[in-house]
Amino acid sequence: MKLDKPTLQKIARAVARTRPEEIGCDECFEEMDRFAEMVMAGKLAAEMMPLVQDHLDRCSDCREEFEVLMDALRADS
Repeated sequence: MKLDKPTLQKIARAVARTRPEEIGCDECFEEMDRFAEMVMAGKLAAEMMPLVQDHLDRCSDCREEFEVLMDALRADS
């Protein structure tokens, strides 16, 4: 399998953005409700739970789940 230049650049950017501490999708999903509740309460969720914020910034699947959760919470309030 040969990788083209755009794919290699994308991989290199992803590697460069890795942090010493990260969480995976499972951990993010476990903390997502608490993170969303903080956001809804006007708290600085990103500062209080930076690993969750970082994961949401990097993972489109989890970000989509988070947005659906936020939509549901907004509709409920």
